[in-house]
Amino acid sequence: MCYRADMTMTNRYVFRKAAIADLDLLLEWQSRTHVREWWDSDEPGDEEELADPRVTRWIVSLAGHPFAYMQDYTVHGWEDHHFFRLPRGSRGIDQYIGEPNMIEKGHGSAFIIERLKTLFEEGAPVVATDPHPENARAIAAYKRAGFVAFGTPRETRWGPVLPMKVCRKNSTR
Repeated sequence: MCYRADMTMTNRYVFRKAAIADLDLLLEWQSRTHVREWWDSDEPGDEEELADPRVTRWIVSLAGHPFAYMQDYTVHGWEDHHFFRLPRGSRGIDQYIGEPNMIEKGHGSAFIIERLKTLFEEGAPVVATDPHPENARAIAAYKRAGFVAFGTPRETRWGPVLPMKVCRKNSTR
């Protein structure tokens, strides 16, 4: 059983697919201390990673200003993924706010909610995420977006994670 998301917010954010032309912007954001603390600095690092069909990468903008990166992925794209046992069609998400002046203003949970709405409309029964267990800011944003922890912190090949998930309203898993 998992929490069912309330997707009543209006669309404020624009999500456009990340492109090769965005790599310099992503590298700039990833070089910033507040991002580097929690994010692997080499992802996405090249054209091949951007083209990986398992992952959809987004540049998030508000009022025409790009300020964040988000990705969603099939949790069944890697047999050893820690979310592999979630129902078929489930998605995983990761993101960061690249612009420091946009942090701690509620944008993280707000654009996560907007993306969740789309993922659920597209049929995902569950959306999961895996922040570092010590990343209190990310965990709080996920909780505000409706996520709950399911399981204890664990070590994965991507590092330590706290598994969290939210379900589509009519899903019971």
